[in-house]
Amino acid sequence: MRNVGPLKISGPVLDEKVTVPLATYETPLWPSVGRGARVSTLVEGGIKTTVIDERMTRSILLEAEDATEAMLALESIKARRDDLQAVVATSSRFAKLIDMNSQIVANLIYLRLEFTTGDASGHNMVTNAADKIIPWLLNEYPQLRYSSISGNYCSDKKATAVNGILGRGKYVVCEITIPRDICERRLKTTPEKVVDLNIKKNLIGTMIAGGLRSANAHYANMLLAFYLATGQDAANIIEGSQGIVHAEVRNGDLYFSCTLPNLIMGTVGNGKGLDFVEENLRALGCKEDREPGANSRRLAAICGATVLCGELSLLAAQTNPGELMEAHIKLER
Repeated sequence: MRNVGPLKISGPVLDEKVTVPLATYETPLWPSVGRGARVSTLVEGGIKTTVIDERMTRSILLEAEDATEAMLALESIKARRDDLQAVVATSSRFAKLIDMNSQIVANLIYLRLEFTTGDASGHNMVTNAADKIIPWLLNEYPQLRYSSISGNYCSDKKATAVNGILGRGKYVVCEITIPRDICERRLKTTPEKVVDLNIKKNLIGTMIAGGLRSANAHYANMLLAFYLATGQDAANIIEGSQGIVHAEVRNGDLYFSCTLPNLIMGTVGNGKGLDFVEENLRALGCKEDREPGANSRRLAAICGATVLCGELSLLAAQTNPGELMEAHIKLER
C-alpha cells in the first residue's frame, strides 16, 4: 500500500486536493495513477466529479400459482410503498426504500427493492430489510410463496446489464479538460491519439469482445487498490468495473471522462474496523461528522477521480509503441 497524489478534485461533493491510498501487487499502478494525478493539479478545476445517484438493491424472489396471479399481486404491492417503508423502518434507522423494479417470468416474481443506506455500502442493511418485508408480504398476500431472499436481479457481484441501466451503489461521473500542451508534455501524446484509441480499443474492441455495459481499459485495477485500502468488499469490483470512458477533442484540448454507475462502497460497516482502514478513511476526510451519506459520497467521488487518473495514464501510454511494456519491465522486473 502506498499513498499517491495529490489529486485535484472539484465538484458538488468536494473541492480540494487529496492524496489517495492504493493497495496493489501491480506496482506500476502507483506511478501510473500518480501521472494522472499530477496532470489533474496542472489543470484548472482538476477533475470535476459528480455523484449522479446512489442506491443499494436486493431482489427477492416470490412465487404465485400463475402469471395472472403474479401480475395482480405485484400491481398491489407496488401501490403500497408507504406500507413497505414502515416495515423497512423496523429493520434500520438508515435504510430508506426509494424505488422498486420487477420482472415476471412464468409464475415467478422478481422484485428488485432499491434503498439508500446512509454511509454504509448497505449489503447487509438491504438484505435485513428484505428479510423483514418477505414475511409481511406473505401474510398480506397468502397466494404468494417464498422462493429466495435473493433472486439475482439485484445483481450482486455479477456483470449484468441491469446494474448499469438501473444503478447499484454510487453513480459517479468524472471529467477533466487537459490543454494540448500539458497533454503533449506530461502524457507524451496528443488529444487526437487518445480519442482515436478510446474509440478503437475501449469502444470497438470491447464490443467485439462481447463486453457488457463496459468500455474502459482497466477500471478494475484502480478499484481493487482503492477498495482494499479503504475496507470495501473487493468482490464488488465485478460490477464496479462496468463503466464507460468518453473522450473528445475540444478546441484542440482533450476532454476525458470516466462514468462509473456501480461504485459500491461505504465508510462504516463491515471491514471498517481495521486500524489502517480507519486511518486511511480519516486521511481522506471521510470520517467527519456529516449528514448520513455525505462521507460515503465523498469517498465515491475520490474513488472515481482515482480511476480517471489511472485510465488516462494507461490510454496515453498505449498510444506509444513499447511504452506500456517498458514501464512494466522497469517497475516490476
